[in-house]
Amino acid sequence: MAQVDIAGSIPAISTCANGRVATVAVNSFLFKHPVFVGNLLSFYADIVKTGNTSVTVYVEVWAQRMRLQDEVVVVKVTEATLTYVATDRDRRPRVLPSMD
Repeated sequence: MAQVDIAGSIPAISTCANGRVATVAVNSFLFKHPVFVGNLLSFYADIVKTGNTSVTVYVEVWAQRMRLQDEVVVVKVTEATLTYVATDRDRRPRVLPSMD
């Protein structure tokens, strides 16, 4: 769950907030399949919505499973929606910069 939070914060920080954010809500978190030791995980995050101070991000996690030498299976293991709030130096909410 922590890795999903980190993955979701990246587009919130770099695309919308241009700075520090804090996680304020885990709106949904669905475990579709287990993750096994040795799986290679890929995280994909997209911005769903922006508000005055908040950014909502959807994250998908895919696992690449190595079953046999020539067999590779890719499975969607998790999907989540999280909300982040842009914060200032005092960790108070701040208005998101203009996207113009």
